[in-house]
Amino acid sequence: MSFDRSIKIAPSILSADFANFGAEIRAIEDQGADWVHIDVMDNHFVPNLTFGPQAVKAFRPHVKTFMDVHLMISPVDASIEAYVDAGADMITAHVEAEWHIHRTMQAIKATGKMAGVSLNPATPLESVEYLLDDVDMVLLMTVNPGYGGQKFIQSGVEKTRRLREMIGDRPVHIQVDGGVTPETAPAVVEAGADVLVAGSAVFKGGSVEAPEVYGANMKALREAAERAQKAG
Repeated sequence: MSFDRSIKIAPSILSADFANFGAEIRAIEDQGADWVHIDVMDNHFVPNLTFGPQAVKAFRPHVKTFMDVHLMISPVDASIEAYVDAGADMITAHVEAEWHIHRTMQAIKATGKMAGVSLNPATPLESVEYLLDDVDMVLLMTVNPGYGGQKFIQSGVEKTRRLREMIGDRPVHIQVDGGVTPETAPAVVEAGADVLVAGSAVFKGGSVEAPEVYGANMKALREAAERAQKAG
């Protein structure tokens, strides 16, 4: 995938209808999603249990865009191959989840997949400063990971700005995840984010029977973000 900093909307299927994932994925893609974001949680690193490799593998045939797999699990390294085999295009692991996160990034890259590193809201940017030449994306959590629908943590804006300065001209995406809406997105985009994960803000009010609502929600989010990016 060629690198560019255009705005990418990555709906989190954690907010989709669990009984109808295939149709939900097709619906959001048909309505303009750029990536499909899959939150893998283990009820250990985070207080929730979601999808394992077999579920991700079942999603893969329905994803025609880009499958963005966010591992909120610990440990990570032993599971990398399983998510590669499941069809992930990018695998993101938390800096807090492994003692040797550089090794984790190397292991992901060695499979030919894109590698992302994620930070929780209270984790300082210095923890990834020496990884920036070895990753394709940095994911900044703007809620504490575990559940959808939480309120955006405002300190994420300045954190995004500082990260963008640290990245410089490296081809590294900045993804923001947590409480992203048309109201909160402009600030993080102006600060330098280019990939927006949104769950409730995309899926609210819609369904596979009314997918145009997903489209309208994504359009509102994209337009707000693109205005901010141009202004920035």
